[in-house]
Formats: sequence, structure tokens, C-alpha cells
Amino acid sequence: MLDIKFIRENTERVKQNTLDKGYKNVDIDRVIELDQERKALGQEIDSLRSRRNEIANSMKITKSKPSSELIAEGKELKEKISALEDKYRHIDQDFMTILKSIPNILQDDVPIGEEGEDEVVKEWGKDITEKRFGSSMIGAEDHLDFANRKNWVDFERGTKVAGTKFYFLKGELALLENAIYQFALNKLLAKGFKFMTVPHMVNGNVATGTGFAPRASEQSDEYFIENQDLSLIATAEMSLTGYHADEILNEDDLPLFYAGYSPCYRKEAGTYGKHTRGLFRVHQFNKLEMYAFTLPEQSKDAHERILAVEEEIYQELGIPYRIINIASGDLGAPASKKYDIEYWSPVDGKYREITSCSNCTDYQARNLNIRVRRKNGDIEVLHTLNGTAVSLARCLVAFIENFQDGDDLLVPEVLKPYMGGKTRI
Repeated sequence: MLDIKFIRENTERVKQNTLDKGYKNVDIDRVIELDQERKALGQEIDSLRSRRNEIANSMKITKSKPSSELIAEGKELKEKISALEDKYRHIDQDFMTILKSIPNILQDDVPIGEEGEDEVVKEWGKDITEKRFGSSMIGAEDHLDFANRKNWVDFERGTKVAGTKFYFLKGELALLENAIYQFALNKLLAKGFKFMTVPHMVNGNVATGTGFAPRASEQSDEYFIENQDLSLIATAEMSLTGYHADEILNEDDLPLFYAGYSPCYRKEAGTYGKHTRGLFRVHQFNKLEMYAFTLPEQSKDAHERILAVEEEIYQELGIPYRIINIASGDLGAPASKKYDIEYWSPVDGKYREITSCSNCTDYQARNLNIRVRRKNGDIEVLHTLNGTAVSLARCLVAFIENFQDGDDLLVPEVLKPYMGGKTRI
């Protein structure tokens, strides 16, 4: 969430930013009004408590039976304080609800617009695609048809076991998934990322603090645990964000770069009219996530560093892609700026999302009270960033589409050590 002081001092900017991000029903003026009401009530409560303490102290000093007037005043003060505290709680609840609904401030170079009005930053690998499929850059067999023909995937039994959009990976495709993961992990380790596995569940505070929709929201894609304050993670980002919740880190220890591996659980398949066939949009998949905690002045460079790692992975795999700077209306609440990497689909003849990386500045950290102590003793909110190294189900889609050679798939050089030296599967 944003700092209320920043909102008070930059009200018109926050209003415009909120509209640019597509949040049209957030009342910025109301949150400022509620903040003023909170302050006034807090001051009144403090004044009454002070008077009540004076009465109590005077009774202790005199050690005599207090007058009926003092007893009556003390009782009246107690009742007033209790009523005002109850009023304060309700106002504070309304205040926090609106405050948490205000999206993060956009960086200056984010294109203003709706989904699809993004800025193309870079294209890579067009020559590879043309060499494989000709100047039209299309002609590959659909990944699901190819995988079914090779007996590599089983959605029918996945549905029997768990429901629609669950699946089994089998044989060499399962080995390929592991190979891609091992290659990407070794890449991150060489770049100085600290590897960890993470809890597959998080509590409500961590989920909402990270920026995911709460349990009652119709927009929520998470799987919630009945009668418990827990949800299955949609990404390791959720667990990694909560790792340092309510902590104060030292300036000298930043930046911190983590790599988290986990299954991801989402109910999003088939929604929003997006591409859903086969492995592209499923309810469970494995992902290797990058995450960073930085000083405010480090976060822009860290964002570019995470993007560069993503690029290295896909260049070494040989998967053609482009980078887009996501438009304001498609960023979501936590992100201040986000890059997507989209792979070229020689089946559909268009680019499709395969990874993303976001700079969330101090938005998530303020939600979860993650701070840094400067060398001079000052304490401030730090910045958080996240980026996908490999989202393995989608990576397999891109791989099957781009590495077809007749009835087989070619194995790129970087994966051969993880595939027992095989050149094709």
C-alpha cells in the first residue's frame, strides 16, 4: 500500500495514477477524510486518557477516599473512551480498506493505456524461427497434439484424479521439464541468487500483503483452505515476500536475491478469454521464481538485472521472444513497472507470455512491514521485486512448438547434460 503522507501531499497525482491503472472506483478524497477523522479521534482519546490518568494519580498521592465527583468523572471518562475507541476502530477499518485498494505509483517510463497497448522494447531470435519454419514463421504442430502423439501428457487421467486442467507429465517430457529447471537453477546460482524451497501455503496477511485478492473477492484465483486462514500459493513470490515480514534488515545486507522453487496453484484456467489449450493455462504448474529485497535506490537496477537473467535463459535455450513494457492498465496493484517476455508461437503466429518481472517498489514491503535500518540509524521501507526464471508448463509449450524436427524434438546444447547427452527425444 501507499504511504498516507504521500497521498496527502500528492493527491491529484495519486488520483490520476489510480485511473491510469484502471481502478475507477477508488475514492481518494474519502481516504484522506477518514485519515483526518482518525487523527482527530486519536487526539481526543489521548486527551481523555490523560485526564483519566491524572485522576488515578491524584488518588494514589492523597491515599484518601476519592470524592464522589472524581469517581463519577472517572466512570464517565471510561465510558467515553470506550465509545470513542469503538468508533475509531470502525473508521480505521474503513480507512485501511480504501488505502489498501489504492494501486502503486507508476514509474515515469510506463506506457499509459489498456491491455495490449504495451511498448515493445526488444525482439530476439526471429532468424532462428525463420530458419526452422520459413519466412512465415509458422507451421509447427500444436504442442498438445504433439505431446499426445508422443504419449508425454495425460489430461484425461489428471481430470480423473484432480479435476479439469490437471495433468500428468510422462517419460521424456517430464525429464525435459526437470532438465529446464536444473539448467535455470544453475544459472541463478551462478548469478548469486540464494536458492530455497518455500511453503506451499501462506496465511491471509501474507497473501493480501503480496497483492493477491482476498478470500472473499470474486477476482481471487487462489485455492483457499476451508476453515483456516491459509491459501495455496499462486507463485513462490507469495512465500518469498512474507519471508522477511515484520523484520528490519541492515543496509549493508542489501540487495538480497532469492530463488524459490515451488508448485503454483491457480483457478484461472479458462478465464478472461485467454489462450487455454493444453499446458498453457492450467491449475497447477511448477515454477522457479526470482525475488529481490533492495534499497529504494537499488530497485531500478535490480529490475534490469532480473530481466537480463530471464533473457539469458531463453537465449541459451534458443526460444525466440520479445520484451514488452506493460501498459498501465494491465499492471495490477502492486507493480510500479513490469516487463513481460513473450515467446514466438509458430503455431498461432503471435507472441505469447512466458515470463514477467515486476518492480513493486515499497508497496508490498509497507503492507508487510519490511524495513531497512540505514547506517545513520534511520529506518525506512525497502523495495521488493519479482521475476519468473522459468514457468515450466508454459516453457514446455514454447519448447515443443519451437524445437520440432519431424517426429522428434531437438535438445539444445545447454540441456544435453541434463538429458543424459540426448540430442533429440
